[in-house]
Amino acid sequence: MIPRLLDRGRSALVVVDVQEAFRPAVAGFDDVARTVAILVAGARRLGVPVVVTEQYPKGLGATVPEVAEALGDTPRIEKTVFSAARAPGFDLAGRDQAVVCGIEAHVCVSQTVHDLLAHGVEVHVAADAVASRTPENRVVGLRKMEESGAIATSAEAALFEWLERAGTPEFKDVQGLVR
Repeated sequence: MIPRLLDRGRSALVVVDVQEAFRPAVAGFDDVARTVAILVAGARRLGVPVVVTEQYPKGLGATVPEVAEALGDTPRIEKTVFSAARAPGFDLAGRDQAVVCGIEAHVCVSQTVHDLLAHGVEVHVAADAVASRTPENRVVGLRKMEESGAIATSAEAALFEWLERAGTPEFKDVQGLVR
């Protein structure tokens, strides 16, 4: 597959399991949560649909406050399967591109990415918005996803690809998010 730029008319943002129980266990959690919140805020401002999952929230807690605030009233999909794409209610709203972020890179994020790729979705993984309990597992997860056909990106790269141009009110909003 030849990597393409993101198109906000074709894209959805998939946020996988950025939940409170992971905060003390996941390396770099606070930075990832902050980056996910920026991605969510930007996607919402640009009209990109956001799909959010929570892995067994009764045991692992809800989406962390910094991300939940950016989500507003966006519904969360509760799941017990590892791949978000297999959860009842998961729907990309007809989009054929997805930016995926969340926890953990080598488990739920990776399985979600692989399922999306298997269904013909062009997947971009925001490398600065994924984490695992150990840095090694994060690296393994990212490598496996990229070798399987996912495109590595960053939150800021994704936002500016969705924007396409400067000089708009949306540009000023997104620029304010990433500064």
